[in-house]
Amino acid sequence: MLRHALRGALLGVGVAGLLLSATSATAKSKWEEAQHPGFSFEGPLGKFDQGALQRGFKIYSEVCSSCHSMNLVYYRNLAQPGGPFYNPKYPNPNDSPYAKAIAADVKVPDIDQDTGDAIQRPATPADHFRNPWPNEAAARASNGGALPPDLSVISKAREDGPNYIFSLTSGYPPSPPKGLTVPAGKYYNPYFPGDLSSFWSGPKDKVPKGGFIAMPFQLTPNRVTYDDGTKATTYQEAHDVATFLDWASDPKQEERKQTGLAVMIYLLVFAGVVYGSYRAIWRNVAH
Repeated sequence: MLRHALRGALLGVGVAGLLLSATSATAKSKWEEAQHPGFSFEGPLGKFDQGALQRGFKIYSEVCSSCHSMNLVYYRNLAQPGGPFYNPKYPNPNDSPYAKAIAADVKVPDIDQDTGDAIQRPATPADHFRNPWPNEAAARASNGGALPPDLSVISKAREDGPNYIFSLTSGYPPSPPKGLTVPAGKYYNPYFPGDLSSFWSGPKDKVPKGGFIAMPFQLTPNRVTYDDGTKATTYQEAHDVATFLDWASDPKQEERKQTGLAVMIYLLVFAGVVYGSYRAIWRNVAH
């Protein structure tokens, strides 16, 4: 029995050691930790700033959409409750003039029902965001072999979601560290996961954090002109597009939070009623 107990204890120590070493290895990441600029939607009671969502959509439509698709987002989503262009006057987002106008400015592929020919027609609120590429091969061919990721759920697909997006899009340094050889068609970003040791000619213990990304720096100051007059700095553009992409990844986020709060209040009230009933029923019963 003692032998089995000792064996079990040693096995437990070994497993704990492996878990600890794995955690330590994960903690020593080879890229910079994401910045935390602060967002209005953070926390259980957070809400999206509609102005930021509209500015973020402008960044996506004028900058990001030339390379990145959003195949899971439809134009009508923009006018749903909590969306960038929601207006309570139009409870059906398909009837929203904002969604209709935004969609009508975009041409999407379709088939002529009379001739069977491939055509381009104005989009409707029922269409998903236009894909800038006809297929994956075309996307890779135009981006040096790299495939621009779909941004529909990018905020949920990346660790630290909006903070990562903000840091990545605004974190390009003016020039790569001296001693780092950047491959052709790639760009250094300290927030992009990677291992630069084989491209580093400096001291082995001074390898820069980060990796190489196929996307060059996009959010230059005044890259867009905001309709509300907000100054378009790199910080503001990155903050707004991170807000929009987080909304796109979970359009029902505000509704879910409100439902959760209502459920918690109901449970607290119900717990009080149950406790009061318990005291009333067993008040005169000896325990």
